[in-house]
Amino acid sequence: MAHVLVVDDERTTLDALSTILRREGHVVFTATSAPEALTQLEEGEELDLLLSDVRMPKMDGLELLRHIKAHQAEIVVIMMSGHQDVTAAVEAMKAGAFDYLVKPFGRDEVVRTIQKALAHRALLVENLALRRQVRYQGARAEVIGSSPAWRKVGEMVEQIAPSRATALIIGESGTGKELIAGLIHQLSPRADRPFVTLNAAALPATLLEAELFGHEKGAFTGAQQRKLGRFELADGGTLFLDEIGDMPPEVQVKILRVLQDGSFERLGSTRTLQVDVRVVAATNKDLMQEVEAGRFRLDLYYRLNVISLRLPTLRERHEDIPLLVAHFLRKFAAQNNKQVTGIQQQALQLLQLADWPGNVRELENVIERAVVLAKDPIITVAELPANFQEKQLVPTPSDHFALPRNATLAEIEREAIAQALQHSGGNRQATARSLQIGLATLYRKLKEYQLQ
Repeated sequence: MAHVLVVDDERTTLDALSTILRREGHVVFTATSAPEALTQLEEGEELDLLLSDVRMPKMDGLELLRHIKAHQAEIVVIMMSGHQDVTAAVEAMKAGAFDYLVKPFGRDEVVRTIQKALAHRALLVENLALRRQVRYQGARAEVIGSSPAWRKVGEMVEQIAPSRATALIIGESGTGKELIAGLIHQLSPRADRPFVTLNAAALPATLLEAELFGHEKGAFTGAQQRKLGRFELADGGTLFLDEIGDMPPEVQVKILRVLQDGSFERLGSTRTLQVDVRVVAATNKDLMQEVEAGRFRLDLYYRLNVISLRLPTLRERHEDIPLLVAHFLRKFAAQNNKQVTGIQQQALQLLQLADWPGNVRELENVIERAVVLAKDPIITVAELPANFQEKQLVPTPSDHFALPRNATLAEIEREAIAQALQHSGGNRQATARSLQIGLATLYRKLKEYQLQ
């Protein structure tokens, strides 16, 4: 049984096809125009198959086909026409139609075509599921950390990703706001569509407006040709607006309109455009304070803050530092063609004691510097910046933490705990101190990695 939508401005065709399909056991919906069909889809109607006439008033079937393929690729489309129009058939197949029926058609022809289309859809859905699974695993691999605070972020992302809701990511600079926005997109049904980013603090108001909404040729001095804005480029996908708290008030009101109804005009144009874009915004500011100071619109704040996600600072997730260090060591060793395979225990301890005002981005820069300067396979205190070398540590063994070759991040974390446990002679409290993690966290990890 399939859910089928038949779109045709001729009532006799709708009735005939509905009768045939219902007798075959399918659930049938009908629409007398392309806009009516789009309304049904926007209202959440779950469809497997769409049959659409080509020649219809207001919006033709080819335009409807392109919209379906741009936004709901898993729906299989069969086009119909009362004219033996070869050009329309070719154009429909190029645009993604599965097949083309020429009116008048018989019952057997319709049934055979539907059966083939549904078999094709089964393969298409399986392929999309496999692609999403691969993308999910790849995206999760980029979000490194196993601390309770970071696991909570991951759980929240998995909850909100499938929805259409606007999300607001709050966190200090360097905590990974763009990374999390990208993960939300990759785990969403929009993952096959564009992920477009824009830093609102990087451009003055005039250029920011043009970047967001686009412009027509001659709209202002220097506008040599039409340019599509980020909203148009992100149609069907996700737009990440970073540093939204720095957006000028005159641009905020236009952003609000797009969030409300998806409509806007390019600069220099009176034509209203419609887009389907999920907005994920980010800020390192307290937006309510900005509202009280008159710098941010309250109505825009409520529109953006449908779902808020706070990212912990690196100071709040010190136990993730060994994992992050291991990841960055491998990354920059490969980029710089260096045979760096580990880090000295004392150097790692210094990194874990740091405050990290620049968060993960600062740690990444420190490891990149250390890899570039390293003369041996092991990173030592000498390769760290001077402010790290000035800190005093409790004397520790000169042993270093070595990265297991070709290991996963979980295997690296297990090895770090095992080595620290060995250095402390099995003393759990000393092991927790050397790893800069709580004793409860250590016991949980010992159980998880079967290191009892």
